Amino acid sequence: MATPPTGDIWHNATCQLPDNKNPLKFSRRKRARVVAAGIAIIANSALGSSLPSGATSEIGKAFSVSGRLQLVLLNSLYMLGFAIGPLIFGPLSEHIGRRPVLIGTYISYMIFTLCCAVSPNFTALLIFRLFCGVAAAAPNAVVGPVFADIFDHPGPRGKATAYYMCATSMVPPLGPIISGYASTSSWRLTFWIGLGIAGVFLPLVVCLPETYVPIIRKKCGMDSGNIEKQQMTLAQELKIIFSRPFVMTVQEPVVLLTSLYLALVYATLYLFFQAYPIIFQGVYGLSYGEVGLTFLPITAGSVAALGLFLCYSSYHSSAMEASAAWAHKIEYRRLPLACAGGPLIIISLFWLGWTSYPNIHPAVPSMSGLFFGAGYLVEFMALLNYITDAYRQYSASAQAAASTMRSITAVVLPLAAPKIKIHKMTPTQPETNELSEVRQPQPLETQQPKAHNTMDPQKAPETEEPSLNLRGGGACDGRLCGIIPCPIPVNCWIIPCPCC
Repeated sequence: MATPPTGDIWHNATCQLPDNKNPLKFSRRKRARVVAAGIAIIANSALGSSLPSGATSEIGKAFSVSGRLQLVLLNSLYMLGFAIGPLIFGPLSEHIGRRPVLIGTYISYMIFTLCCAVSPNFTALLIFRLFCGVAAAAPNAVVGPVFADIFDHPGPRGKATAYYMCATSMVPPLGPIISGYASTSSWRLTFWIGLGIAGVFLPLVVCLPETYVPIIRKKCGMDSGNIEKQQMTLAQELKIIFSRPFVMTVQEPVVLLTSLYLALVYATLYLFFQAYPIIFQGVYGLSYGEVGLTFLPITAGSVAALGLFLCYSSYHSSAMEASAAWAHKIEYRRLPLACAGGPLIIISLFWLGWTSYPNIHPAVPSMSGLFFGAGYLVEFMALLNYITDAYRQYSASAQAAASTMRSITAVVLPLAAPKIKIHKMTPTQPETNELSEVRQPQPLETQQPKAHNTMDPQKAPETEEPSLNLRGGGACDGRLCGIIPCPIPVNCWIIPCPCC
């Protein structure tokens, strides 16, 4: 694959367009409408991913499905669609344009959500959930590049992407709340509500203008001199377009490394949609609706992360205006925030795993979501902006590669959730903690390739010890591991001894 065009080449191609067709010269109101449409599309896509999470028990009763693993498929098949869709729609948007892809897939998402609401049996429901996921996957690969089309300066582009990523983080926790309460009347009401929410934003989506420069140039008759492209057959052109995400994954280390790291973070969020009901219903006996409310701290953490991103962006812009040497290094535009997000995720996972005990109020483990929501969103805002900055014209293919990889892990990892009950719940969390601690320095490695050599290789196994017997069930004797006096006198109320 040819090297993606530099910013100057992309800018020159855009400047040749008439002002009324040039996406970089859209009015402020028109740009705001494009951003609002993009956020609406991605928000509905994210909501659909978790929509049935709080209604799985009612769905199981309605269709006589008792296997926990079968019910997990309601979310996993949607995420499988998330893995398939970007590979189709990301490259396709670089061939036919952003507008037809986003409008067509949004309407398809609404149609298949309707089909879910009227499904006659469990098999049909699973099939429709898969198709919903395929259609809803398009904005994961296309919305970010749309913002790159209309914002030439990385500052406004980064803020627009931050708002859109905030929607992807804040909206999924609302799914279990909606389905948890709606399913008390009927599990079908869950999907009717999802369809209604999507319908509210349909007029905004339909009015979305085309923003992809090569397609606009083609419609304006400005690509007649591209002899090489004219000599290509349709099959050759499609082969290049649809193979681009795979080629970029193999040939571009930035795409590969960021995709791997985001895949782990993303899959952890969708593991929570299966683990939270086990934790807060199995241990604390909360209702479906109350379990949904335990996701709200993740949303609150996402809001805090958005504020952190905007503050850092303003600080970076001020440093550039002051001609600070560090601010003119491209890697410092996004990656410092990515390095800060990893520790927040690790803290949240240990917090959840070490406080999920019957003698501890359920608010304590649920508040771990504050750190997870903040770390999750900071990572995504920083690294997806980094990818968009690096690949302007082909950013949709780069985003497609990243989206597919993280969606595959989001399919597989939640399938381990039923094992939480077998292992008394807490070993799953420390195992995830260990994975996060190993992967967390990745953004720093992207920025400074030798940074990983400074890590002590002996430190990683330390996280294995707490996963041995976190819930052994014995009474606390006032000592950690029976040897060291416990620093918390009230029977280890906050952090129980891992060996007691």
